[in-house]
Formats: sequence, structure tokens, C-alpha cells
Amino acid sequence: MQNNNNFVDIKYAQTGLSANVDALGMREMQAKAYKFRDKRFLLIKAPPASGKSRALMFIALDKLANQRIKNVVISVPEKSIGSSFKSTPLKKFGFFTDWTVQPYYNLCSSTGKESDKAKIFCDFLQHARKQILVCTHATLRNAMKQLEDSDWDNCLLAIDEFHHTSADANNGLGDTVRRVMNNSTGHIVAMTGSYFRGDGIPVLRAEDEAKFYPVTYNYYQQLNGYKYLKNLVLGYHFYKGTYLDHIHEVLDTHRKTIIHIPPVQGRASTGKGKTTEVAEIMHLIGEEVEHDYNKGIYTLRTNDGRLLKVADLVESDSKTRSAVYEYLGKIKKPEDMDIIIALGTAKEGFDWQWCDTCLTIGVRGSLTEIVQIIGRCTRDSEGKETAHFINMIAMPDADQPDVKVAVNDFLKAITASLLMEQVMAPSWHFKINKEDKDDNDDTIHTIVVEGLKPLSSVKTQQIVAEQLDDLKASILQDDLVVKAISGSTTAETITQHLIPKVIREKYPELNDGEVEEVRQRVLLDTIIKGNDIVDEKGNPIDINEIKEGSENQESEGNRLLKLTNKFINIDKLSINLIDTINPFQRAYEVMSKSVDAPTLKVIQDTIAEQKYEMSIDLAIKLFKGPLKDWIAEHEGKKPSLNDSNPKTRELAYALQIIKNLKIRKMMGLDYESDKKD
Repeated sequence: MQNNNNFVDIKYAQTGLSANVDALGMREMQAKAYKFRDKRFLLIKAPPASGKSRALMFIALDKLANQRIKNVVISVPEKSIGSSFKSTPLKKFGFFTDWTVQPYYNLCSSTGKESDKAKIFCDFLQHARKQILVCTHATLRNAMKQLEDSDWDNCLLAIDEFHHTSADANNGLGDTVRRVMNNSTGHIVAMTGSYFRGDGIPVLRAEDEAKFYPVTYNYYQQLNGYKYLKNLVLGYHFYKGTYLDHIHEVLDTHRKTIIHIPPVQGRASTGKGKTTEVAEIMHLIGEEVEHDYNKGIYTLRTNDGRLLKVADLVESDSKTRSAVYEYLGKIKKPEDMDIIIALGTAKEGFDWQWCDTCLTIGVRGSLTEIVQIIGRCTRDSEGKETAHFINMIAMPDADQPDVKVAVNDFLKAITASLLMEQVMAPSWHFKINKEDKDDNDDTIHTIVVEGLKPLSSVKTQQIVAEQLDDLKASILQDDLVVKAISGSTTAETITQHLIPKVIREKYPELNDGEVEEVRQRVLLDTIIKGNDIVDEKGNPIDINEIKEGSENQESEGNRLLKLTNKFINIDKLSINLIDTINPFQRAYEVMSKSVDAPTLKVIQDTIAEQKYEMSIDLAIKLFKGPLKDWIAEHEGKKPSLNDSNPKTRELAYALQIIKNLKIRKMMGLDYESDKKD
């Protein structure tokens, strides 16, 4: 079911697989990671609540017992997350030993100075044996200033929320990782729920990343394997003015909700100050009945007489905020909490299993942040059938002084939701012909595509198997791709130029043939995931209910793909056909239906006003093919930059670039930027 406000509505099969445990007490994701426990560098990518913390315990204990590792360091971004690695009885569930952290070495629970913690850290690494230490990223960075790289010999460094590191030379955490990897015999286990960064800087240098063995447990596997949650809805609510005037339109006080208000300096902020904004939201929820200062919890009475418990994590006083966190860590039943209001918290390491709604105000610049927020409401719990992520976005206005910024932010929000759909929807498997063997049992997710190139190298196979989501994140963060969402760029330009451009930038080691192999699959996967599979009557087909060989299997020719108001037989898909489809068309359609006509015009006009960026490579490609064909069809007439047809305007831009290039060459001006690689 989809309405104008819902961008994504995904149903899950409730198999229970991601929650079940084996003879060793391991859930599905943990068992998958444990298989590769002997790898020196291990990268675990798995969603929030999938059990990454305990997976690390299993792996680390095996390394201590069987892999000559002398001690273990676990580093987390915040002290509160350190509690995920507290002493845990594992033997009673079937594992060979328990996880034990000595209080002295749990630096997340200690209140000492950072200098004292760094001293304990150094002493631990140099003298302790068969012990485990838990600390923050900050403590790790401080301690590294006093350590030799060789001190990490035969030690395990485990980094939680690994996306906090980066390949940037000024990133201390990234430097630590490189030192341990390259200058010691130490092991590394890196864990993250979102292995892409909002700032576009890679988490690791390519040469370092290649050393890691990736273990990916995707969002769809996690959510599809839950017992209770069966539906995920991601939607927008677009507003004009201030969010406080419109939040009542989407805030349902019957749902267990985390409200993320915008940063004080953020564009969505009202300018009234965070304290005032929180007070107004509380007033909207209900009348204050009680404020428990010891716990930091408010009790509010709604207009219909219900009593709700509300937590304020925006509170500036650190003692009060700590009291709230302490209370939240002890809640045992749904009625213990109803609504949490947060600013920069409640995104990582925060566990409120009954939360079913995240209401986020304003554009979030980081895809990582969005993933973490969604992860707060997708915990599986009894009675929770549907999880909601609602993003309130201010509509751009032509009268805004920074309308370009507003439009770009708006489009980035659209692309972020598009990526979330890609990450959380079921994967499809593409074959060259029907006779090809398919190792995946879920054969209903397999599509034969005419003209599909085989994956010719180990690298392309790994990219397609483990890194498509990361690649899509890079594609959807590209400035030209973001602009393409507005409908101002032709499908062929997107599919044949913009997407390959990003692939080359992300994987410079690929040759042209390998780039094309990856391009085809990322394009296919994006288009198929982003659209409904329907029957001949246009009714959606629940792929979870149809298995190959079963009586209710759809006959060949009955599965249709709905693309831009057309129905295409998925058994007759070809690469040539796919290349003519804008993979972001549905995002544009949703945007067009969700905003009013004047706003849509503002968006399109603003994009059109921005100077079109076209590479020499693309200009030459268009000049040699489509442009010549166009001129021939129009009896020698040249395309105009003011033509109403975006495809024609694109050809006109290409012609102009070629003219300018010829003039520069005639004048002896051959700029480096004009040269093809």
C-alpha cells in the first residue's frame, strides 16, 4: 500500500530466522560472522539490533583461546554504548566460555580523567594477558599518542560504529587503524550498521579496505527474519512555515515515538531555542501532571485523558540527562515510556525495543545518521507490526534568500529515502539465461536479463555480492545525480554516464569491461527494487508467498514490472530496455505528487538555473552519436539551449562544449581538465 506521503512501504515474511539461536547460542548474523573468526581483519556490516556486540564477544573469545591473541581492546564512540560489552554469561547458552570484563578495565564505566584512562590503557596493552578492555574512541586516540605500534602485536582491536573513522589524514581513529594494520601483528574487527559516511570521505583507503574480509548481514535479512515486525513505512510530511505549526499533523501520541528535533543552527530550527521548542512539543502532547526530577521523566495528560511518560533528552543539564538515560536503561515494559524528545542523541547504542515511530524534523545530511535513526524503531518486539520513519521537510520557497540550498537539501532528502528503500527491500538475482545455475534458494527473486554481461573477476563478484548498497550510497551522494532526481536529466545520461562515472571514482582499479558489468547490476537492482512487481491486472504480487515449484507459482509472463506508468514483462527484460529507464523516476513521481505545483516549479527552475556540468567525455559521446542523429532528423537545424525538451537541451550543451573546446585548441589553450583520461 502506498500513498502520497509514503515513499517506501515494505512487507516482511516474519520467518523468525534472525532471532532464533543455534547450539552455541548464536543468532543467524552472529553465526555467519563466527565462521570467519580466523580472519585477521574482519569487517562486520549489520543493522542495529542484529547482535553485533555479542558477535564480537564470540569472535574475540575464540581469538583469545585459539588464535594466540593475548588481549582484546573494544572501542566505542560514547561511554553509554560501552554497556553493550559488559560481562555476559555465554556458557549457559552453549558457548565454551563466558565474556568477562574486569571493572578496572571497563573505562566506559569509570569517572576518572582521560589522562588516567590513557595510562591504564597503555599499561593494559603492554602488561596485561588474556584480558579485555572497553573504552571510548577518544580514549583510544589519546592512548595511541603514548604507544608504539609494536605494542599491538598479537592484540585484537575491535571498533564499534566503525563509520566514525575515515581515510582522511586528520582522522585520528583512521590513523590508528592503519598503524595497527600495517605496523603490527595485531588483529582488527570493525563493526558498523551503516558502512557509508555522509561527508563522502571513504571509511578506509582502497588498499586498506581490500585487506578486510567483509561479512554483510543486510537490513532485509534482519527485518525479514523477525517474529513480530512485518511492515516498514518510510514517509515524508512536507510543510511550509515552521515545523511547530505542523507537527500535530503527523505526531500520533498512541505510538511509541522518538522525536528528533532539528539542530539549533539547522535550517529547520525555529530560532526560538531548543528549550522552547521542546516545551511547545510537550504542550502539544498534553498537560503536565508530574515531573519526576530524580528520573528526569515527565507525565503528561492528553486531551482524551491518557497519561503519557515523556523523556527530554534535549535537556542541557548533564545530571538530569544522565538520570533520564539511567531510567531508559531500566525500562522493562511498554508503559514505562511513551515519547522521547531528542536532539543529537537516541541514534546510536540506544535500545528502546517498543519504539515503533521515529519522527525526524529537517534534512539529515548524513545517510549514516538516517540509518541509525531508523534502527531505533525497527527492533522486534511483541505487538509491534509496523515501524514508521517520518521525515518532516520544509518545502523550498522562491522567496527564500538561500533557495538553492533549500532545493539541494530537499533533493538530498529524496535521494536518502530512495537509498533506504534500496537497503531495506529484498535483493534480486540476475542471470544471463535460464539454464544458469542459481545458488540462491529463493528463486522467485531471480530474473533473466538479455544482454547481461557475466561477472568476469573476483573484484566485480565481490562488489555485486557485498558492496552494492555502499555503491548506491556513493551514487546517490553525487551532486549531478541529486540534480537528476528533479527530472531535468535524461535517462540515458543517468544510466550511461553518471552511474559509470561514480563507479570509476569509487573503484579506480576496474577496467572498462568491469565497470560495465557493475553498472548493469547496480542499475538493474535499483530499478527492480524501486518498483512494484504486479500481475496482469496491475495488482502487486507478494513475492514472499510465491515459491518456485509451488501450486501458486505465477506462470511465465504474468510477472510485470511497473515502470513510469508502463507494465513490462520481467521475463523479457533486456539491458537495452533498462538503459532507457530513469532509475530515479519513481522518486520524482513521489516528489511531484507530494508537493504543490508552485514548489515543484521552484525546484525545477532552481536546478535549471544552475550551470549544467558536463564532462568533455560525455560531450564527445553525445556529439558523435545522439547529436548527429538529432541534427539529421531536423534537417541540419542545431538544438537550442532554451528548448523545452530536456534531452534536446542536453544535446545543445554538448554542442556548446565541443565548440568551446575547438576554439581553445585553435588558440593553443589545451587545459588539463579538457583532456580525457
